[in-house]
Amino acid sequence: MPASGQARGAWGWHPLDSRWAQRVVDAAGVRPGELVLDVGAGLGALTAPLLRAGAQVIAVELHPGRADRLRRRFADASVTVVRADAADLRLPARPFRVVSSPPYNVSTALLKRLLAPGSRLVSADLVLQRAVANRWSRGDAPGASRWLRHYDPSIGLRLPRKAFTPSPHVDSAVLVLRKR
Repeated sequence: MPASGQARGAWGWHPLDSRWAQRVVDAAGVRPGELVLDVGAGLGALTAPLLRAGAQVIAVELHPGRADRLRRRFADASVTVVRADAADLRLPARPFRVVSSPPYNVSTALLKRLLAPGSRLVSADLVLQRAVANRWSRGDAPGASRWLRHYDPSIGLRLPRKAFTPSPHVDSAVLVLRKR
């Protein structure tokens, strides 16, 4: 598939600029050896700085061409590429973190899965549509009465539209979830 804006738009894909990706990973405080999911990995904008931080990365990407490119790009690295829909993702059985910029249209389904009973999620730093991040950080989201007992939500970095190519039509922010 060509890397044109039209092809990206057809999948609702707005890749994160590498400088902003590094800022997101730095703010997340990833430590060497941690298992980190990069959901909606695209071509690896977040995967690369996660690897530099020493993480063991599971890069989740639904688009077949991008998943193949991820496999080739990180063939010699500590990355497992999984071709899966974020909403149907099977979560690791051991404690894990999430640092990702998922497709905005799967944000709620992904968060519900990450926060479901039995999840071993330790923390999440998710680049989301700012309105969605604000709603979840206030606890105005599905199942909040249950998951707020286990996680502290907050807003992290605010990303300008120009942090993506092509620029989305909405503002973005990092929703930060930390296990209590």
